[in-house]
Amino acid sequence: MKITEEMVDYISQLSRLRLPPEEKTAMTAELETIVAYMDVLNRLDTSGIEPLSHVFPVKNVMRPDEVVPSCDRAALLAGAPVADGEAFLVPKAVE
Repeated sequence: MKITEEMVDYISQLSRLRLPPEEKTAMTAELETIVAYMDVLNRLDTSGIEPLSHVFPVKNVMRPDEVVPSCDRAALLAGAPVADGEAFLVPKAVE
């Protein structure tokens, strides 16, 4: 497929890019290379290949929830400028 500068203008408009004229020529060549490679991939025989979404088998990567002790409240509040033993005390911001 031959990529023209009009196509490059259209693609740059879709991607909201402003290409200077000297970059349009380089981008035309790069897009032609990309499309040529896609043509190579399209010629591959994939009739016996099952479609997949990932190369590796995907499984649930979430760990199970476990109840564990949290940090000590007194240690967390030790660096607070003002605390009441339960929480940080801050000036009122909204009335």
